Amino acid sequence: MTASLRIALLSSLGALALASCGGGTADPAKEQDVIAKVAPPEGKSWSQVVRVDGDGVVMGNPEAPIKLEEFGAFTCGHCAQFAKDSHEELKRDFVDTGRVSYKLTPFMLHPIDAIAGAIVKCAGTDRFFPLADATFLEHEAFIAGASKPQPGVEAAMQLPPGQRFTALAKAWGIDQFYQQRGVPATTIQQCLGKVENVEAVEKGTNAGIEKYQITGTPTFVINGQVAEGIASWGPLRDRLRTMGAR
Repeated sequence: MTASLRIALLSSLGALALASCGGGTADPAKEQDVIAKVAPPEGKSWSQVVRVDGDGVVMGNPEAPIKLEEFGAFTCGHCAQFAKDSHEELKRDFVDTGRVSYKLTPFMLHPIDAIAGAIVKCAGTDRFFPLADATFLEHEAFIAGASKPQPGVEAAMQLPPGQRFTALAKAWGIDQFYQQRGVPATTIQQCLGKVENVEAVEKGTNAGIEKYQITGTPTFVINGQVAEGIASWGPLRDRLRTMGAR
């Protein structure tokens, strides 16, 4: 286990391990020509075309001219609000037109993010976005068990790494949250029993910080460039429209 993850696992819910959860304002961009819609594969919508891509998962047209990536933390209230605001519109008006692909890379602010990110990814590619949506859209239920001191956390920290994350998930109620949404208990146990699954979220976080100098979540990257100052759906939607997705 890496040193930073060990340190993060000793932090409280209010302590942000690597960055912060916050917002900003939009910056203008020059309006571009309208991009033509692209038909999806027969029998599918583009939002049903999902694949693993590095540290995250992508939905949409692999050849979409606008490639949107979100670095989002499951414990981040601003990320949850973005999901609530964008949930239907992003898929319907942008991804399903074939103009925009959307990638979500789980980001670690708190150890809960690493545990949740591991579970959501272990559940399989087809379940990734439904479970990520549930985590964000039901944010209060997701963090309820971690919002107050839990005696099981201290005991979990004394366990070997192969048992520690399963015990932490139980202490915080994270295992029950995902079991109630269709993830088998055995899948959660097997997933968290492999420390590399949890560490993968930390590695993706560190890679994002190194590449894009991320200081808060959500952070959006469009075609390889950070969308500076944009941290909510309204300004991001306007930026995508300005780029021709309208």
